[in-house]
Amino acid sequence: MSTPTETELHDAVVALHGAWDEQWQAVLELAPQLLAAYVRLAGVPQRKGHLDPRTRELIYLAVDAAATHMYAPGVRRHIRRALDLGATPGEITEVIELTTTLGIHAMNIGVPLLAELLEERGLRDGPAALDAYRKELKARFTANRGYWHVFWDEILELDPEMFEAYTDFSSVSWQHGSLEPKVKEFVYTAFDCASTHLYVKGWKAHMDNALGHGATVGELLEVMEIAAVMGMQSALQALPVLREELAAPLRQNQT
Repeated sequence: MSTPTETELHDAVVALHGAWDEQWQAVLELAPQLLAAYVRLAGVPQRKGHLDPRTRELIYLAVDAAATHMYAPGVRRHIRRALDLGATPGEITEVIELTTTLGIHAMNIGVPLLAELLEERGLRDGPAALDAYRKELKARFTANRGYWHVFWDEILELDPEMFEAYTDFSSVSWQHGSLEPKVKEFVYTAFDCASTHLYVKGWKAHMDNALGHGATVGELLEVMEIAAVMGMQSALQALPVLREELAAPLRQNQT
């Protein structure tokens, strides 16, 4: 397959992402074959079109803004593009609110491990019966968030104070936001499936929730396709540095 011209690659990136900047220029100059392959890869979800363009940008934003990644150029790029495509400030803020919940995974993974260790040491003989306080917390979470999963069980049992605070924290967008439930679940799915996180239990749970809210297989595949192209950010970060170093006066004198 022949490499497209520079103009064709420029236009293809603009069609995908709505803009061109010095990061893309550096990739074009130093690795045009890579850029051509990226355009084909990143173009898959756009060509399939299961998600509308606005939602697609919100998913890109969730991947880039997640605490496990925090890719600032992408955050700005996708906020700008989402606004251009008609997203409201409230919708963009809601994506960020949803993305801030990622930190609880320290508890989702860690508390079951602690419970396991306690059982191994004979300090715990299995789940305790829920008292009235914990039953109310479980009911509140389920009402606010629309689901329950076993990965909350040990947190509710061993640290109900943290669970109560997290219930309120994670419910903000569900109580005050305007994104439809399946799109909220797409956001969770996006940052859970990103290669910087790969939180499998949450990934599966939120895809299941999304299906329950009417999501299609094509939509969920598209969420994962968007997350799958984040590796290109290695080139977007590194190749501009290489271009700058090659252009440095000392380097120029050596050539």
